[in-house]
Amino acid sequence: MITSSYRNAIRLVLAICFLSMSFHVLQAKPKAFDLKNWPAKKSPMEIGTRIAEKFLKTAHSRYGNTHPEVPPTQITYPDVCAWLGGMWFAEVTKNQPLFDRFETRFTPLFGSEKDLLPKANHVDNCVFGSVPLELYLQTKQKKYLDLGLLYADGQWKLPENARPEEKAWADQGFTWQTRIWIDDMFMITAVQAQAFKATGDKKYIDRAAKEMLLYLDKIQLQNGLFYHSPETHYSWGRGNGWMAVGMAEILRNLPKNHPDRAKIMAGYHKMMAALLKYQAADGMWRQIIDDPSAWKETSGTAMFTYAMITGVKNGWLDKKSYGTAARKGWLALTTYINANDELTEVCEGTNIKNDHDYYLQRKRIVGDLHGQAPLMWCATALLR
Repeated sequence: MITSSYRNAIRLVLAICFLSMSFHVLQAKPKAFDLKNWPAKKSPMEIGTRIAEKFLKTAHSRYGNTHPEVPPTQITYPDVCAWLGGMWFAEVTKNQPLFDRFETRFTPLFGSEKDLLPKANHVDNCVFGSVPLELYLQTKQKKYLDLGLLYADGQWKLPENARPEEKAWADQGFTWQTRIWIDDMFMITAVQAQAFKATGDKKYIDRAAKEMLLYLDKIQLQNGLFYHSPETHYSWGRGNGWMAVGMAEILRNLPKNHPDRAKIMAGYHKMMAALLKYQAADGMWRQIIDDPSAWKETSGTAMFTYAMITGVKNGWLDKKSYGTAARKGWLALTTYINANDELTEVCEGTNIKNDHDYYLQRKRIVGDLHGQAPLMWCATALLR
């Protein structure tokens, strides 16, 4: 016969077991701002590896399009961004065989593919130098340093046939390639920051900081976002993404006592606060950031996510607010990766045009390197 005291003892044991199980379930569930623990098949290690492998198995693109009707005539900036992202990922995961494959991909550019080297005559071309500079940082081979600096210095070396407006920029200490397009704030800062890391010469990071302040003054809006250019009055998603990543990268490399750091950090904080406001409930951002009718776009989302991850990891941003936004962004992006390891809903390459419909009607590309690249950046940042 079971006594009442025995029944009470059983109830107590069951209650303790239930509480213990509940505690472990709660403990196992990641917090909303957790940037370390991920659901199955959504970890940055797995996603980064998949996207890096996809790039290595893909021929050179034509401005991001990996299935061009016409073969590329040079290495274009989306390839550069993916190449850089892949090497960053290999480094952070300490995967030397993977890094070696990225270097092997580069080797023909000294020989059979030499004609694909871009000329150092445009802001979008000069960013190419960031790839050989990264190879130099890892291998210390002088041939990579020399090639990289050709582009970093070419960005500031005024050509003899320069136009009057280019001379005017150079006379003020800016790159002659200045055009006040928001995209430039990655194309300029990336190669100059890489040159600074490779040489220790402060002139490179000073150049990048000076240029960044100019663009902040010219095109950052009161709401924290940016127009594509002074003539184009729409806050295009990926355009703002280039600025977000550009600021994150310069702040990662800018000495803490640099006189321009505070102003750049203020511009970064202002932008991040705006992005927090405009993030959709599912973690995505839109083709026109502040237009709730615009379609959700992945390349811009990946760039904003990278900028926030970097801010949280470096202590520039509040962990709970921005860590939550970054986690949502990453998890949302993973739902847009198809079975071929291609990111979908990537805006095609986009020129400036002061036309609302022009931005909303841009083609949505599958597997375009404009999207693949920042996806690898995010995976890397999460693992740093």
